[in-house]
Amino acid sequence: MFYGYHRVSTKEQNLDRGVDGIKSFCEKHNYPLQKIFVDKISGKTFDRPRYTVLKEDVLREGDTLVIYELDRLARNKKAICDELRYYEEHGIRVMILDIPTTTIELPEEADKMNKLITETINKVIIEIYAMQAETEMQRREKRQREGIEEKRLHGNWEEYGRKRVMSAKDFAKHYQKVIKGELGSLELMRELKMKKATYYRYVNEYKANHQ
Repeated sequence: MFYGYHRVSTKEQNLDRGVDGIKSFCEKHNYPLQKIFVDKISGKTFDRPRYTVLKEDVLREGDTLVIYELDRLARNKKAICDELRYYEEHGIRVMILDIPTTTIELPEEADKMNKLITETINKVIIEIYAMQAETEMQRREKRQREGIEEKRLHGNWEEYGRKRVMSAKDFAKHYQKVIKGELGSLELMRELKMKKATYYRYVNEYKANHQ
């Protein structure tokens, strides 16, 4: 039996490209595709409803799993290798469409040496692709952290933190009264109707921007 699996990280991403790619591949090679299982969830977790059903309840020894891209399986090198090892140990073949060597059909008369060479090549390529997937994920997370920190320092918390009571610019104007000794912090908190934690978060933000 042939089954497909595809995953995207968010509900906004479109599954069609991967699903259509798996269907086209199977049609081109006359593989009897039974079903494609899809998840819209992060590749960091294996707590995926459809993938769990596919892996634990559907796939059996002798079946083939078709995946559009390696990083649809996972984004972590160790996790990818662990999953592929599981399928190898359970006699389930995995075809990864962005690694063409995994889709090669060796003739039945191919000797053991040819099969061993092909398997070795696949493992090396998969290791490289898995490392690239993990590196790209780490880069993306680093850019996200830097972007969030930049927004935080410039007072733009709407997307990533608590909704602002007021803009950093407006708070700075009010906080000048404390700096000039016209008001104490407690008085300004009352005037702005801010909780203590919120007030000091804004103070720290102000200080970070005016060092």
